[in-house]
Amino acid sequence: MKMVSACLAGKNVRYDGSSKKVEYAENMVRRSEAIAICPEMKGGLPVPREQCEIVGGTGDDVLNGKAKVMTAKGEDVTAQFIEGANETLKLAQQWAVHRVIFCRKSPSCGCGKIFDGTFTGTLREGDGVTTALLKRHGIEVAREG
Repeated sequence: MKMVSACLAGKNVRYDGSSKKVEYAENMVRRSEAIAICPEMKGGLPVPREQCEIVGGTGDDVLNGKAKVMTAKGEDVTAQFIEGANETLKLAQQWAVHRVIFCRKSPSCGCGKIFDGTFTGTLREGDGVTTALLKRHGIEVAREG
C-alpha cells in the first residue's frame, strides 16, 4: 500500500483551501492503491488555516525539540504538526504503507526542500515534520513530480 498527500489526490485541504491535484495520485487513490492523507488536518488544524513554516531548522529539528512550526502571524503550531505526524505514522503502520508520495515544500510533507521559516518564499534543504518521522521509521518518502 502507498500513501499520498490528500492535496495531490485533488482534495481541497491545503492551507488556503486549494489542492495541488496530480492525476496519477488521484488515480492511485481511486483504484485503492493509495491512502490520501493530510497530516496537518490529522493534527487538528482547520481548512483554511494560516500559512506555516518551520522556524529554526527542519522537520528533524522539530522532532528533536530544536525548532518550531509557526504561522505567519507568530502562533506556535508545533504540537499540531507533531500530532499530525504521529497520526500519519500510525495509519502508515496500520496499512503497511511502504512508499509515500508527498507534496513539495510543505512544513509537514516537504521532502528534500522546505521553506526556510522567513515567509519570503526562500527554500532550504530539509524535510517536513511528517516526512522526517516517516523516514525515521524506515518508510520511503518521495516528492511529487
